[in-house]
Amino acid sequence: MANPFAHIELNTDDVAKAQKFYKSVFDWKFSAMPEQDYTMIDVGAGTGGGMMKKPMAEAPTQWLPYVMVESVKKTIEKARKAGANVIVPFQSIGDMGAIGIFVDPTGAGIGVWEQNEAAPAPAKRARKKVPAKKTAKKAPTKKTAKKAAKRK
Repeated sequence: MANPFAHIELNTDDVAKAQKFYKSVFDWKFSAMPEQDYTMIDVGAGTGGGMMKKPMAEAPTQWLPYVMVESVKKTIEKARKAGANVIVPFQSIGDMGAIGIFVDPTGAGIGVWEQNEAAPAPAKRARKKVPAKKTAKKAPTKKTAKKAAKRK
């Protein structure tokens, strides 16, 4: 499995100010998730993200990318063995999935995202078969040939 970036998140002291700024700079759409005190960012194409108030006052204001993984727990353990400082070992995000966050040995923070299995897709409705349009031209009759000749 490849490990693409799945989500990018801004942690800030002032979410409203950040929204105003990024709305003026980019063509992003924001949607509030008040039950989670979170704002989703729709960037149109590519990897979207979110923004939230920093979870700890002493944490820096920063963007944090999340990488898609099959297992947060296994990836966090691999990162710890490779020298990472684990910040969040595993945190469930409702029915959506789970995250983990660590700081690599060079000091850069990164998150990992495990997507819960998607619900089965709804059954497709059968489409009515519509006969194809005939594209071959009919042979001109004497009457239509005379009309065409007069127009020229």
